[in-house]
Amino acid sequence: MRGEFNGLKALILQENPYAMYIHCFAHQLQLVIVAVAKGNIIVSEFFVYVSMIVNLTGASCKRRDQLRQIEHDKIVTLLDSGDIISGKGKNQETSLARPGDTRWGSHYLTLLRLSSMWASVIGILGNIQDDATTSDNRGMARGLIDRMNDYEFVFALHLMKYLLGITNDLSLVLQQRDQNIVQAMSLIDTMKSQLQDFREEGCQIILDEVNNFCELNMIPVIDMEDSIAIRGNARRSRRGQTITNFHHYRVEIFCEVVDLIIQEMNNRFSEVSTELLSCITCLDPKSSFSQFNVQKLLRLADLYPEDFSSNDYLYLESQL
Repeated sequence: MRGEFNGLKALILQENPYAMYIHCFAHQLQLVIVAVAKGNIIVSEFFVYVSMIVNLTGASCKRRDQLRQIEHDKIVTLLDSGDIISGKGKNQETSLARPGDTRWGSHYLTLLRLSSMWASVIGILGNIQDDATTSDNRGMARGLIDRMNDYEFVFALHLMKYLLGITNDLSLVLQQRDQNIVQAMSLIDTMKSQLQDFREEGCQIILDEVNNFCELNMIPVIDMEDSIAIRGNARRSRRGQTITNFHHYRVEIFCEVVDLIIQEMNNRFSEVSTELLSCITCLDPKSSFSQFNVQKLLRLADLYPEDFSSNDYLYLESQL
């Protein structure tokens, strides 16, 4: 309806103004992530760099083989030292997954592999910098290494990995063939509550994970109390106004991204559409109409006033 048949929704509403437009829940969830990526400049730039990393390290069979070999050697070293264990499904040889442009759930797998193969990716970018035949590739490899060693990039990685993990799990559940409407709406409400709780308490959790990750990978950890110049506003920057690092990461990245997701969730999964679906499920004949609910069906009649006159509505409750 929003693609090949653009304008169909408007035509239907001209015919019946009480028609309710409810999009596929799983697809709506994908659109939430798209809106977030476009709405926050730091996250948007982060995904651009991730795509560049994946494209450069996987540009040829030779580079992909080198990456696999570096990762394989790292795993063998860790196995020999006893730092990790082997077994079915554990520490298998892998490579960076290429994210899809239209299915943002695929980015979750990319971020998981990037974080687990961090040292190997840095290694292959270093090889490209040393061996590249063109100055463009050498400069790009050097720039990507510098970016991966930047605290802000690591923070965006861990934040989006967490948020995509929540939405990815929900998206997979919503696509199950045996999923019912009531359970789907319950899962969406649960995710909204989870996001709200994460907004209140999650920033410090992400910061602790980022600091541990940086220490393991020899990335400089910044002092959250240090002051930095306000970015993105030339007028205020000229006045010498500053904020702390903690304000930048807590307010300008963490809260802004989580708030964008919560706002998009509320916009795309509106109370009217979810209430309508909840009312309709009362007519489900499964298990001898186990979902039957008189009050919800009366509310359903309220949503379609042209189908029920005032007299009809007076008798409806006793009839039900």
